[in-house]
Amino acid sequence: MATKVVMEALSPTMEEGRLVEWKKQEGETVAAGDVLAEVETDKAVMELVARAGGTLLKQVVPAGATVPVSELVALIGEPGEAVEAAPADAKPAQADAQAAQPTPGRDRPESMPPAPPKEAAAEAGPAPGRASPPPAPRPVEAQPNGQQGGRVKASPLARRMAADRGIDLGAVAGSGPEGRVVARDLEAAAAGTRPAAAAVAPARGPAGPPYTDVPLTQIRKTIARRLAQSIGPIPTFYLTTEIDMERVAEAREALLAGGGEKVSFNDIVIKTVAAALRQHPACNAWWQDDRIRYWNEIHVSMAVAVEDGLITPVIRHTDLKSLREIAAEARDLAGRARERRLRPEEYTGGTFSVSNLGMLDIDEFTAVINPPETGILAVGRMAQRAVAHDGQVALRRRMRVTMSCDHRVIDGATGAHFLKTLKGMLENPLAMVY
Repeated sequence: MATKVVMEALSPTMEEGRLVEWKKQEGETVAAGDVLAEVETDKAVMELVARAGGTLLKQVVPAGATVPVSELVALIGEPGEAVEAAPADAKPAQADAQAAQPTPGRDRPESMPPAPPKEAAAEAGPAPGRASPPPAPRPVEAQPNGQQGGRVKASPLARRMAADRGIDLGAVAGSGPEGRVVARDLEAAAAGTRPAAAAVAPARGPAGPPYTDVPLTQIRKTIARRLAQSIGPIPTFYLTTEIDMERVAEAREALLAGGGEKVSFNDIVIKTVAAALRQHPACNAWWQDDRIRYWNEIHVSMAVAVEDGLITPVIRHTDLKSLREIAAEARDLAGRARERRLRPEEYTGGTFSVSNLGMLDIDEFTAVINPPETGILAVGRMAQRAVAHDGQVALRRRMRVTMSCDHRVIDGATGAHFLKTLKGMLENPLAMVY
């Protein structure tokens, strides 16, 4: 009789594993202890070894599939033995890889492309200040979950949690494959809600390859889940730095003296943010529940206060526009935002936001991230401060900025490097010439 090879719990908190690569192929002879495959857990990539010798009769799941712990992944036996069909609950990653490929198109996007795809508008979520109320929680039904021979089907981690908390697994509705109880079901039972899976539509764009979707690794899933549980729906941290604005101020004065479109400090910040994002694409991203979408295009949203709240018009392809083009577009968008004449495509689809309260005499503040974006820069006022400069105390125009970062996507060092680049560009405007 064929020996079943199942996905083993290779770490104490592992509930599922992604089969990265098969090391043995169908028809090959294996011995007990041989490495069959590499598996990505919530901690690392580890080896799945054979517990019996024989011939690898069937790879039940393909490389790239994500499989719950204890589910069948392969069969070992004698050549010619009958084999079982693959389980329906294995989730191949090929679909994710296809969705991650950008849509072919033009090499260089137009300065003002058509409206963003419908899924992008839907994913962009409500503008700050217009958050929709969350749906009312639904109680978990106290009914037996899927059982086999009187035994409740549950993951090893769920069994340990239930034993520690004194919970009857038979009274918890499972959301895993075939009604299996997993850890999130126990957390949901305690919170009085039922977990739900989110679906992500394939990405398309009208202007060349607008983004790259990267499926979440098991460790990134774990980081996201733990941070969300401990801090909130978006685990946010903040980075603040102070920037010497003397050279920017002098450059702006020279621009104004030359005539033409009036350029504000905020226009300069927006242009600089776009240039810095080009060097740090990890900050130009969306959180997509089961993946991170890294955008190859840069669309900077700018927060604009309106009569009943806040709206974030988007300057598309910000990095491809000149400073005067950004100034003209920002003025037009802000004016029409206050008059409520913006089209939906003009305030959705941003990849990073800038919020400036310096004109209201605010030294520094923290801004709220606009999902699905993962970063926003809060800009305070520019003011003269006594600082050490060239070995002396001097009055210099300084400005504080604070970056809010979604820790599920942007780590501390990643955000710090972005701010360092931004600061360097503003303190030396020639660094933006490219």
